[in-house]
Amino acid sequence: MNLTSIWCWLQNRTDRNEHGASLVEYALLVALIAIVCIAAITFVGSSASAKFSNVGSGLS
Repeated sequence: MNLTSIWCWLQNRTDRNEHGASLVEYALLVALIAIVCIAAITFVGSSASAKFSNVGSGLS
């Protein structure tokens, strides 16, 4: 094997287009997880607030 064939083999193994697509996919996945977490925290927060209000009213 000469240097040119090794260089061509390395270029074929490291396709730059796949890295960009992977980065976009990971960014979308992280954004989706963040949206789900924010929605869950909002739901749990309002539910917990209602429970604390009920407990506070019961103690009065």
